[in-house]
Amino acid sequence: MSETPIASREAALRIALAARALNGLDVRALVGALIEKLEAPLTEAKLGTLTVEDLRHNLAGDFAEQGCHVGVGSDQLKEAVRLLWGQGVEHSDFPGVDAYQEGDMPGSLRVAIAANRGENLDGHFGSCERFLIYQVGPAEIRLIAVRSTVEADTAEDKNAARSALIGDCQIVYIQSIGGPAAAKAVRAGVHPVKKPAGGKAREVLAELQGRLASPPPWLAQIMGVPAASLARFEEQIETEESA
Repeated sequence: MSETPIASREAALRIALAARALNGLDVRALVGALIEKLEAPLTEAKLGTLTVEDLRHNLAGDFAEQGCHVGVGSDQLKEAVRLLWGQGVEHSDFPGVDAYQEGDMPGSLRVAIAANRGENLDGHFGSCERFLIYQVGPAEIRLIAVRSTVEADTAEDKNAARSALIGDCQIVYIQSIGGPAAAKAVRAGVHPVKKPAGGKAREVLAELQGRLASPPPWLAQIMGVPAASLARFEEQIETEESA
């Protein structure tokens, strides 16, 4: 991914929603079409200049002059353009983040949540629109960032780019993840945890928070501390040896 963002956070939200309106069009294809018309970086002001005909023409590409069918109807194109303009986009769809500076929460973990709407675990690793980034400590949970996946999806290797996007996290919660994507996340130092039923992000994290004081082996390894079960076993050995 480039150092200069392809799209602002608000523009990225609009693009993700527009892609969903266009029969789930691949975000990478939509971003490419928009950049061809508007040039990077994509901003709210630039998106606001688009017309339905612009979008139809760009999605049809080289075959536009032949009246090529782009795979979506006029109503869907109109809805996509309205979303790109910002109409009907709830700003609260991107939850507000909490103030945080590195070192504020000693002993905490950084956790990513695959999300599509609001503050929920409701996304798959390879298709979620954003990752919610939390700092989770024994006494506090803070949402410290919201990272759109729009730019990651323009990369040659989408799953590797998504893994790099959350590479500062120790855990990622997702509803599902494929084997190759999971391998790339692990290679980036991120432990995938599947929760197919999803749920409210903070409720999922509250469960994790409750296990920090007495972590199971997988979590203890991530935290770099002895597992609770192993700690009890070691204590028993020490007691027997001193008897």
